[in-house]
Amino acid sequence: MLEMFFAPRSVAIVGAGREPGKLGHDVLNNLLQYGYKGQVYPINPKADEILGLKSYPSVLDVPGPVDLAVIVVPARFVPDVIQQCGEKGVKGAVIISAGFKEAGLEGVKLERQVVAIAKQYGVRIVGPNCLGIIDTVQPMDVSFAVGIPPRGNIAFMSQSGALCTAILDWALANNIGFSYFVSLGNKSDVDEVDLMEAWDANPNAKVMIAYVEGLRDGRRFMDVARRVTRRTPVIAVKSGNTEAGSRAVSSHTGSLAGSNRAYDAAFRQTGVLRAASIQELFDYAIAFAYQPVLRGNRIAIVTNAGGPAIMATDALENSGLKLAPLSKETVEHLQAQLPPAANTYNPIDVLGDARADRYAVGIDTALKDPNVDGLIVILTPQVMTQIEETAQEIARLSRLYDKPVVGCFMGEAKVSAGIEILTRERVPNYPFPERAAAALRAMYDYRLWLERPAPELKQFNVDRERVRATFARVREDGRNTLGDAEARNIAEAYGLRVPKSKLATTPEEAVQFAEEIGYPVVMKIASPDILHKSDIGGIKVGVTGAGNVRDAFDLLVYRAQRFMPDAQIWGVQVQEMVTGAKEIIIGMNRDPQFGPMIMFGLGGIYVEVLKDVTFRIAPVTAQEAREMVGEIRSHHLLEGVRGERAADIDAIVDCILRISQLVTDFPEIVELDINPLLVREAGGGAIAVDMRLVLSS
Repeated sequence: MLEMFFAPRSVAIVGAGREPGKLGHDVLNNLLQYGYKGQVYPINPKADEILGLKSYPSVLDVPGPVDLAVIVVPARFVPDVIQQCGEKGVKGAVIISAGFKEAGLEGVKLERQVVAIAKQYGVRIVGPNCLGIIDTVQPMDVSFAVGIPPRGNIAFMSQSGALCTAILDWALANNIGFSYFVSLGNKSDVDEVDLMEAWDANPNAKVMIAYVEGLRDGRRFMDVARRVTRRTPVIAVKSGNTEAGSRAVSSHTGSLAGSNRAYDAAFRQTGVLRAASIQELFDYAIAFAYQPVLRGNRIAIVTNAGGPAIMATDALENSGLKLAPLSKETVEHLQAQLPPAANTYNPIDVLGDARADRYAVGIDTALKDPNVDGLIVILTPQVMTQIEETAQEIARLSRLYDKPVVGCFMGEAKVSAGIEILTRERVPNYPFPERAAAALRAMYDYRLWLERPAPELKQFNVDRERVRATFARVREDGRNTLGDAEARNIAEAYGLRVPKSKLATTPEEAVQFAEEIGYPVVMKIASPDILHKSDIGGIKVGVTGAGNVRDAFDLLVYRAQRFMPDAQIWGVQVQEMVTGAKEIIIGMNRDPQFGPMIMFGLGGIYVEVLKDVTFRIAPVTAQEAREMVGEIRSHHLLEGVRGERAADIDAIVDCILRISQLVTDFPEIVELDINPLLVREAGGGAIAVDMRLVLSS
């Protein structure tokens, strides 16, 4: 898949330049300089020869087949070049040229024209507005980057070309190897999903990493990522998470950034590890590229300094990992081999005067212990420390065990030679314990994903026709919001419990219904135009007695007419008052990239203030729904505190799954809130008291 980009037998550089410093010259020079073994054809109608190669006026004049064209001409000429590539039978094009959708409306039109021509001929495109591609496996460098990274097994993709150049420079300085290095630019055709599929199960891509500004098709990304991450770790850093950042993304490559919480949910549900920064991205990447995946969460520490060991212990605890409990045999062996002053429990402190041989005893003994899943080796430079020799011992011993070993050589000038050895021998090193712990946590998260059972979606027996009919009536009225009675109808069609309720159009009807339902009752203004009733005082709780019901009816209607004079008033909903229950919220908002995003959290009027909520992309599994309940900060309130009985968690999970099915079955639902969903004690069930639902316009 995408062989035209990663195994082309011939490459044409369209816009190859004769003068050094020109983009077309530098791209051609990179291709020749870094060992590409296929046929190379410079394309320039004004030159006969460039860099010792015969030049051709166009790709149509090349005598042999061309697998890949690299286009470095002004944007206005690109449509004609793509047309010629199509006629020639070129399979792939890397469009380095800028001036497309990132440049405004005219650029958008130009990019669409290029894509339409390419589709007509079956030409795949990387770019435009990109740095190019570097492939150290073949090898092939069709970019304008300075230098090529060492060969490694990290496959990198980025929407930002400038970021690529900075990362390449950093990689060269730190001897970090890559297999593939792709700048996607505007992603007019080939995108992150295509590359994940192309690199899937590729032994040269032990880990895939990505800088993402936006995704074109969130659902396809989730489908492919869920499959790929079962074999290969995928790590992503997503920018454009703030409102200002989102605007910057749009102006940068014309991408729609989407909701940050939607990306969080999508990554979590598909096994993609999310890094918070470029530093984290590469901290995680080198751990996966160099070491076996962590099998458990029990970590040992070997150190020559107490303070850093305490920092590492805190970092492990804060990241959810555990300090490994060393076995009795391990402790006794360490006591026999190390000086009396050494700490033989975890962390294993080999003391400040430890030389390489003493470090080796601590490392080897820790790795032999079946209670240890991974190891951090901390070294601080002291007069007697054998930095290079210790690094060599760490590397030697790490190869003997199927457990991840990471270094934490703290300092810079004195420890640099040791760090070089670790990097060369494929042991990741981190300058501070917190970064080492974070990398191991990422490995543990990936292990949990690998051990996760395949998702199973529960399907309920529901009344879809009842929902369709309700929506049709709402549309006929020229509305896209549902009133209380209509929302109740939808809830009941999908098996959600609702309180007894009737719509009263007069005070006398309200009294009649209240007495039928039984006091006390809740009374709410009924209007398709008033979505947040409490904002206008449109709810009365705990109403008892006929007189109070009449007064409440008149007050609710008065307030609605006063604060929203144009609202359509249907009357007042008289509803059973549910007591002895906890308030939660289940909601849905349709994300432009990923579709229906389910929300769960603490409900009632405080949801907007406390924001104690969590999200998943629908459809969700029972396991995901249960995890949502456990993720909110206030989950202890639902599990029971200070003698209280636990809430009915099973009922909450059931409601989440039913709403997930509803919004998946009916993509016209763009917003939905059940607030509150009143949850009784375990076994008592949950009741959807108030539901708000908005359809697409």
